[in-house]
Amino acid sequence: MQVMPSSEIRNNYAEVSNLAKSINEPIFLTKNGYADGVYMSMETFKQYLDHSEFRKQILESEALSSANGKFYSHDDVFDMMENTVREYFDGKDNL
Repeated sequence: MQVMPSSEIRNNYAEVSNLAKSINEPIFLTKNGYADGVYMSMETFKQYLDHSEFRKQILESEALSSANGKFYSHDDVFDMMENTVREYFDGKDNL
């Protein structure tokens, strides 16, 4: 995890941008020693969005399952997840 003062973005944007691309994770920015923001490359951000959407789908399916009383075996769940992931990535145009 990288942490740096927010002034680094203003003073050395190119270096911060290159670092974010090379480490492929967010850089946490501080102001007066306190958390102030986050900077990340577009690739890292796209990965975050994909992960967030997938997690949202899992939570929605858990809520639906609880609401309708249906429960599935371990094997059924993994088969459904595998199919969902395959369908999701088959529909992507390789961001």
